[in-house]
Amino acid sequence: MIDDYRSLAVFVAIADTGSLSAAGRRLKLSTSVISHHLSRLEDRQGVTLFFRSTRSMSLTPEGHIALEPARRMVAAGEEALDAINAENDEPVGALHIAMPAFGEQSRLHAALWDFANQHPMVAISLHCSDTPTDLIKDGFDLAIRLGTLRSSSLKSRRIGSFKRRLVASPEYLAKRETIKSPDDLIEQDFIAVTQIPSQVTVENKGRSIQIDPASIRVEVNTVSAAKAAVLAGLGIWHLPLGEIEQELAQGRLIPVLSDWNLPELGIYAVWPDIGPQKALTRRLIDHFLEDRTELML
Repeated sequence: MIDDYRSLAVFVAIADTGSLSAAGRRLKLSTSVISHHLSRLEDRQGVTLFFRSTRSMSLTPEGHIALEPARRMVAAGEEALDAINAENDEPVGALHIAMPAFGEQSRLHAALWDFANQHPMVAISLHCSDTPTDLIKDGFDLAIRLGTLRSSSLKSRRIGSFKRRLVASPEYLAKRETIKSPDDLIEQDFIAVTQIPSQVTVENKGRSIQIDPASIRVEVNTVSAAKAAVLAGLGIWHLPLGEIEQELAQGRLIPVLSDWNLPELGIYAVWPDIGPQKALTRRLIDHFLEDRTELML
């Protein structure tokens, strides 16, 4: 019976993630072990739970019938473990977390390391990327996302904020006419980050103007690469203030239209809306929220 429960948990992971390999990443098991559990469950029950192709797996009618009861079983098990841990002063377990690839020296990252130091029996697995991850398929308990959240099935909580500055290198600005107003930005060379809209909104004394750059000189897929391109004199871009404080102080970057501000953006903790939230996830979010006024990038 215990083997059946284990196989049902594997079945739920496959259904949630869409593949054997993704289920393996979530459960920290090899693809061959995942396949073994699924085959064992199907053989013992005499049914086929998934239609298989070279590109995808989809539930059979029998799989659809079994999924919700199996998901309730897994959720009940997680709830029981959370209830046990809730009574312990010292939490035990593991957290799989996704965060942006930049800001390693930020207060946000410092808060995570402080949590790890406070709770030595909690294992932290951190994945850093500027490309949004699929929390369900990749088995993340929590992700930190920035800006404006898109509508999704994920749950979220705002835990902080961050400011940006529109900047360029002195070398770039020396080759251009002085930028005096937002209209002067339209014909400037801009850096773009693939997953971030290229439009720029600037605000001053209740006025809000959106700029659509006419020239994208360089497009990259990480904030760190965008910063490098700006420092190389290839164009203008808006960078998180925490990423460029040193360069601003050294004069390696210059604020553009310093009388105009960019809207402050949010820092959000997001987590999958499947089953009860892990007690450890709640504890980490509470830790982030203890001093949210200081939690910035």
